[in-house]
Amino acid sequence: MGYDSKLKRQIILIGGAPTSGKSTIARTLSKTLHVPWISTDAIREMMRKLVDPKQFPNIFYFNKFTPVQYLTKHTAWQVVTHENKESAEVWKGVTALLRADAAWESCIVEGVAILPHLVHRAYGKDKSVRPLLLTTEDPKRIRKIVFTRGLWDDAHTYPDSVKEKEVAWVLEFNCWLKKEARKYRYPTFDVSEVKKIVAYLR
Repeated sequence: MGYDSKLKRQIILIGGAPTSGKSTIARTLSKTLHVPWISTDAIREMMRKLVDPKQFPNIFYFNKFTPVQYLTKHTAWQVVTHENKESAEVWKGVTALLRADAAWESCIVEGVAILPHLVHRAYGKDKSVRPLLLTTEDPKRIRKIVFTRGLWDDAHTYPDSVKEKEVAWVLEFNCWLKKEARKYRYPTFDVSEVKKIVAYLR
């Protein structure tokens, strides 16, 4: 089952850890398939301006810390756990956006908040929704991006020891995501496999 231009509405959901290339693939697919795209980061920021923090506490959780405070205090797996709790709340914003207008044409949504179990629960039987996950287990590639760009903030604003913790949780998340993808039978790709992704969707 692939991207079918005969269907009026198709939603492509691209999940993956930071550094996996979600935005790169979303941008490429947007140009190739001629559909707009939005990131779950943008949806999260919009929610932070609109929702009650008491009802959505996890999307405000990270605001309590600086990168050094949070990443020094927590293990890599704790970071993954907290990220997934935030993603579960952001996902509510994603589904609300997609339900806002049933006449929406095709679009792409990409971001860390695209998690297999959330997608399966909401759209498991919906053929117009196409999930795919980007994974990478190359520490050198992840480290290069983290040390150059940073994840939480600009790389130059916090020490290398904290950046190493970011690398560790990204690797942890990748391992977890691959298991989840297999569990729900969603395909995984590397950012370099653009042709395979396009072929899968067509």
